[in-house]
Amino acid sequence: MLTLADVFEALTSHRPPHADIVIPEAAIDSRQVIPGGLFVAIPGERTDGHAYVADAFRRGASFALIEHDLPDTSFRILDLSSPAESWETDEALTPPLCLRVPNTVLALQQIARFWRRKLDVRVIGITGSVGKSTTKEAIADVLGVRYRTLKNPGNYNNEIGLPLTLLRLGPGYERAVLEMGFYVPGEIAMLCEIAQPSIGVITNIGTVHAERAGSQEAIFRGKSELVQALPADGFAILNLDDSWVRKMAELTKAQVFFYGLNPQADLWADQIEGLGLEGIRFRLHYRGETLHVRLPMIGQHSVHTALRAAAVGLVEGLDWSEIIEGLRMGQMQLRLTAIRLPNGALILDDTYNASPESTLAALNLLAELEGRRIAVLGDMLELGPYEKQGHEMVGMRAAQVADLLVTVGPRGRLIAAAARRAGLSPKRIAEFERSLEVIPYLRRILQQGDVVLVKGSHGMRMDTIVAALEADHE
Repeated sequence: MLTLADVFEALTSHRPPHADIVIPEAAIDSRQVIPGGLFVAIPGERTDGHAYVADAFRRGASFALIEHDLPDTSFRILDLSSPAESWETDEALTPPLCLRVPNTVLALQQIARFWRRKLDVRVIGITGSVGKSTTKEAIADVLGVRYRTLKNPGNYNNEIGLPLTLLRLGPGYERAVLEMGFYVPGEIAMLCEIAQPSIGVITNIGTVHAERAGSQEAIFRGKSELVQALPADGFAILNLDDSWVRKMAELTKAQVFFYGLNPQADLWADQIEGLGLEGIRFRLHYRGETLHVRLPMIGQHSVHTALRAAAVGLVEGLDWSEIIEGLRMGQMQLRLTAIRLPNGALILDDTYNASPESTLAALNLLAELEGRRIAVLGDMLELGPYEKQGHEMVGMRAAQVADLLVTVGPRGRLIAAAARRAGLSPKRIAEFERSLEVIPYLRRILQQGDVVLVKGSHGMRMDTIVAALEADHE
């Protein structure tokens, strides 16, 4: 496990004696610290982590990384630019203790870089415009059948989240599956320099980040930083069906493994059949071998997710029984519940949360089901600079799938506007500000044979719509 001595060595190249205090993990949110943990105070215009150091210590943190003075002056502070002799006593290193550094984000990255290099673990990096999170989950499920595997939780895929994930690694881990986000050129290269991946998986190249990156060419260059960072004995797992991703084979010194729906790929699939809520069925082809596979993965688009996970399993030495077992674990699925109302309408309750990726997946499932398709879509929160593009992507897909589109919230209007531009008649679009306003509307229009997808970020309380419709019939 990471110790205080490791932190000192990472940041100062000096390893003090009597500093073998274990640090189980790090956090940037004081509410998420665990006993003995390291709290990293991240400065910011809206919220400054230094204001929460006292709360972190109350919750059990042993140490805190800080870069400027604290509101509470009662805590001991050890400036790491001070002479090493001041660290040599047991008393000087007794928690709770603040460690002052010039930049806490850079210090966090430096500690993660140091810790990663001490561990004998193979890292799988994943990037792409759509499908990163589900791919991460599927790969972790497959590798977890044989290896002790760590994955980054939630959206811990940036310059802060990835180092935090690496600090959770202990000597017992054998694989780490890390999603890598892309916002600006050079970011993935920096993440790779910290994580040292042996395998890189590219899902696809879209326009999700065009607002910051500037063009699809720029997005291609940014994502390709992953394959350029791979070692010669590593593997670049590339989507042969995506012309941009295909070009990355020319940019890596690693071995290239293509997957896709094209027989020219190393691993490919055909005879794909969507089974609605029952999953998917398809054939897998690899080195002259054919397997008939049925998985609990929702939507035909999930075949590419399965191919990526299977490809990683193959290059990591797993046999087909292990790979299929991992794919059938189903932890990468939508958090979706199907509810049949007495009037015959089917409600697809996917209200746990929403991102452009998961909403597109839910819409793809809706497209596979029979009946009048109604998409009730709320705001997708916390998208940052990709808010507009994310909602517009969803709107364009909704126009292709839904017979009736219902949007909720101010960002939902972006979905509605994109759907109108994509050809959905304004008569088939209803816009509301709050989820409660949708309930009487749906009560009025729902009929037998309707399939209703309800999805939005948790903060939009889309679950109240489902609860009200269920209560009507209880």
